[in-house]
Amino acid sequence: MFRSVFLVFILLFGLLFLQSCNEEQNSEELLSTDLVQNPISADGDSSLEQLPKIEFKTTEHDFGKIIDGVKVAFKFKFTNTGNSDLVISQVKTSCGCTVSRYPKKAIKPGESAYIELTFDSERRKGFNHKTATVVANTQPNVTTLSIKAMVIGADDI
Repeated sequence: MFRSVFLVFILLFGLLFLQSCNEEQNSEELLSTDLVQNPISADGDSSLEQLPKIEFKTTEHDFGKIIDGVKVAFKFKFTNTGNSDLVISQVKTSCGCTVSRYPKKAIKPGESAYIELTFDSERRKGFNHKTATVVANTQPNVTTLSIKAMVIGADDI
C-alpha cells in the first residue's frame, strides 16, 4: 500500500517537473539586457547622463505606535528622473518580518511607481527599525529605505 502511494507521488512529481520545464516565458515579461548600462568602464568613459536616476519622495517612514501582531505597510513613491529606463533588480529587506513589493517592469524616464514595505509586528515588542536595500541600474546602484515603529502590547494601551 505504502509503496504504491509512494510511486504515484513520484510519478505526479515527475510530471509536474516536466511540465514546468516546457512552459515558455512571455517575451513581454523579459527585460532586454540593453537596459542595463555601466558607464564606469575600463576605457575611462564615465558619462552618467544617459543613466536612469531613482528619486524618492521620502526614504524613511515612521509608523509610530502600533499594537503587537498588526501588519502595517507603506508605499515609497519614486520617479525615474534619468534619461533611460530604470530597472529594479531586487529589494532586500533586513528582516524576515518585512516583505517588499516592487515593479518588475522597466520604469520609463519621467514615470513614477512605488516600492511597498509591509512590516509584521507579531512578537516584535519595543522599538523596531528595519531597512530595505533597493538595487537598480542607477549610479550609485543601491538606495536604502527605512521604516520604524514602536510595537506595544494590547494590554499596554
